[in-house]
Amino acid sequence: MEMKTLTAGLSVSDQITMADIQTVRDAGFRAIICNRPDGEGADQPTFNEIAKAAEKVGIQTAYLPVVAGKVTDSDAAAFDKALTELPGPVLAYCRTGTRSTTLWSLGQAGQRSLADILAATKAAGYDMGGVVRRIVNGGKTPTDTGDASFEVVIVGAGAGGIAAAASLKARKPDLDVAIIDPADIHYYQPGWTMVGGGIFEAEQTSRTMGSLIPKGVHWIKAAVAAFEPENDAIILDGCRVVTYKRLIVCPGIKLDWNKIDGLVETLGHNGVTSNYRYDLAPYTWNLVEGMKQGRAIFTQPPMPIKCAGAPQKAMYLSGDAWHRRGVLKNIDIQFNNAGGVLFGVKDYVPALMEYVKKYDAHLNFFHTLVAVDGPAQKAWFDVAKPDTPVERIEMDFDMMHVCPPQTAPDFIRVSPLADAAGWVDVDQATLRHKTYDNIWSLGDVMNAPNAKTAAAARIQAPIVAENMIADMLGHSPVAQYNGYGSCPLTVERGKIVLAEFGYGGTMLPSFPKFLVDGTKPSRAAWLLKEKMLPPIYWKAMLKGREWMAKPEKVVAR
Repeated sequence: MEMKTLTAGLSVSDQITMADIQTVRDAGFRAIICNRPDGEGADQPTFNEIAKAAEKVGIQTAYLPVVAGKVTDSDAAAFDKALTELPGPVLAYCRTGTRSTTLWSLGQAGQRSLADILAATKAAGYDMGGVVRRIVNGGKTPTDTGDASFEVVIVGAGAGGIAAAASLKARKPDLDVAIIDPADIHYYQPGWTMVGGGIFEAEQTSRTMGSLIPKGVHWIKAAVAAFEPENDAIILDGCRVVTYKRLIVCPGIKLDWNKIDGLVETLGHNGVTSNYRYDLAPYTWNLVEGMKQGRAIFTQPPMPIKCAGAPQKAMYLSGDAWHRRGVLKNIDIQFNNAGGVLFGVKDYVPALMEYVKKYDAHLNFFHTLVAVDGPAQKAWFDVAKPDTPVERIEMDFDMMHVCPPQTAPDFIRVSPLADAAGWVDVDQATLRHKTYDNIWSLGDVMNAPNAKTAAAARIQAPIVAENMIADMLGHSPVAQYNGYGSCPLTVERGKIVLAEFGYGGTMLPSFPKFLVDGTKPSRAAWLLKEKMLPPIYWKAMLKGREWMAKPEKVVAR
């Protein structure tokens, strides 16, 4: 957290945590405004968590969430009103501080000169030149000229974005590439299951973003607000404009915690946890270690979700830990799945069912989590079995691992790039946008019918790179994606069912059956997950080294 002064009564900062609250109080702030919607980042505490910590030290709070780049005049008016009503001085925060600064700048348009606004924001380290252009232009950001221009722009510096940048630079070192992402930290999210199972430490799954951006690639540390594909332009948070010749879109997926009533108020407390958040995965293991009896619920929402196997991986590793401690007989394991099957590829189900039986877990299909009362340790599920009226049921719990509902990021869903469901609309073989020929997409955000996993992005990145380079040379697509995805199902400590599959549930094993039979639990697959995949991720995938990821060539028909 870095607090930056705009006026005597207002400072702004990047994301704050509960541990920062005392520092905020010691700095003399009497109120906090949160301008960041819950669920934007995997390491983001909810506003409710911040508010509870602030209340303890006598700081008032206000929640005025704004989607990155979607700051309206009414948002600015609400922000200005809050500043007059809250005791000062006030600290406003979002992901980077830019949204809060934008709100203040727009709110001051009729009260201060544009020069004064620019001077104050520049002194705080924020470029509000785009906001001033918006004010002068009657509220719309002009895109006929850009603040920066690149041959290739990549939106998102997650697994897919950095891998795509590295693959492009490996093929064409002189290519002018920029990555847009506001995050300071990059996470190896597949490792969070292992954190929740007591195998990895959380710190093993993170690196600074700056250390991972490929050499020669420009990093624009900002959030994307909007796309204008007709003008080959992107509008950033703060109303700056970046133009491109070709675009890759891979900002990942949004975890919609707020869709479940009461969930954000109790996450990290009252036995409610989730391996889908960096700071909560250690809490999962704390709960598992401390549990000796009672009911443990594991939930899975409607598809699509990131790593569809993760909800049950948490169940298996927890069950194994309780089995090893001799307390499993005292624990009632309930797996409440909104879907109708344990796993989408039937070939792997028999092996998984053996562990369901081993841990005496009860499979409850068509059960969707809709509400939680953390202090009372009660949860409510809508049961929607085929040809049966929806029934709402109540379940008590002592521990509950929640997989949240998931959607495309807000700025994607409202963009011209999205299909009717909100996902980036691509050709499932070439990963090229169906409408805009100079745009590609990969990773969790696009609408190809494949599993949303890092393993999928590892295969997709070189395919996008190959096809984009071919396009630069005036050629048709040369590589095609077969839907490959992988889900190492951690059924016990030391054994994994390695599910590898493509479009239509076709099995696509990477290894000979004598080495790894994916339909059976194996020690070899566990060693792959524990020892080999993390360095493959950090040192190969993100470096443009395409070990076992060479693109499949387009076959003439």
